[in-house]
Amino acid sequence: MNFISQEMLPLVLALISGVLMAVQGSLNSALSKVIGLLEATFMVHITGTIVVMLLLFIFKMGKGNLYVWPDAPWYSWLGGIIGVGIIYLVAASIPSVGVANATTAIIVGQVLTAIIIDHFGGFGLERITCSPKQILGLVLLATGAKFLLK
Repeated sequence: MNFISQEMLPLVLALISGVLMAVQGSLNSALSKVIGLLEATFMVHITGTIVVMLLLFIFKMGKGNLYVWPDAPWYSWLGGIIGVGIIYLVAASIPSVGVANATTAIIVGQVLTAIIIDHFGGFGLERITCSPKQILGLVLLATGAKFLLK
């Protein structure tokens, strides 16, 4: 029996990603209280690197080709640098404002940025023109976020 349609699967995966991001931010914040913020950011990347290495080289789960890495556009390499900033900033914000408030601000920032990237076809992605409904949705999201903030 198919519980999730093919159309819904990407949204369910994104939802799970959001759940994991809130949990990860909380865990990273807890770790940073013990060992320090930059140190926690470092350890998160080390443990993540070990897991990905195991998946790629031991469990052979990769479906791509690492040998073509020089063909990737220069800007695609910025993800790792941005990842350091994300982990650091999330872990830094949660102790001050709480998980719900930090996550709310993150989501508003993500949606705003995603609309801009889609509209201009940033980073080689397909251009998806921004619609008035999206702007209204963003305004409603930001308004809802305001109500969520304590």
